[in-house]
Amino acid sequence: MPPALPATAPRRIKTSELPVEPVRLARFLIGKLVMRRLPEGLAGGRIVETEAYVAGDAAGHGFNGPTPRNKSLFGPPGHAYVYIAYGTSMMLNVSSSAVGIGHGVLIRALEPVVGIGLMEQNRGTLKLRDLARGPGRLTQALDIDLRFDGIDLCGPGDLWLATDGATAPKIGRSVRIGLTKEAHRPLRFFARGNPFVSGPKSLNV
Repeated sequence: MPPALPATAPRRIKTSELPVEPVRLARFLIGKLVMRRLPEGLAGGRIVETEAYVAGDAAGHGFNGPTPRNKSLFGPPGHAYVYIAYGTSMMLNVSSSAVGIGHGVLIRALEPVVGIGLMEQNRGTLKLRDLARGPGRLTQALDIDLRFDGIDLCGPGDLWLATDGATAPKIGRSVRIGLTKEAHRPLRFFARGNPFVSGPKSLNV
């Protein structure tokens, strides 16, 4: 299945457009774009899977309060919280709620739409479906690392959230994936029927 091209020229999303409640933000982001300006050109993909981390959530990085590692999660809404998982994989999150409240949304998967050749080079694979199907893969595809921790994803930088006016897909909801705490909570959201969504088929219906 070829990726869907942007409906119109993507524009940067304004901070004022972002819902501040994490579940609403997780749903809002489905169908939007993550864009990255690389030295070789522009690359980006449509968000097809997200995961919310809410108040009182023991699986959330903000559960025990701010630390030097997670301080970006407690910053203004719409900022990037990037961290290393399992010692190897970068995870891209969008901060939510007010300053001082550590809520956020993990971007779990993208459908590549722009700069696919650049993403293939970064990932070292030509397999389109696997370029950004999973949170560690998408950050590798777009060369996102700790340099971007704390940046404004609605600002003028080299990594931003965008919209192209595409019709929002039907959104599915499931329990979360790969957690040891509170995995049973239905806080994972995905574009129904999209082959670029990660996780087992049994959860993607």
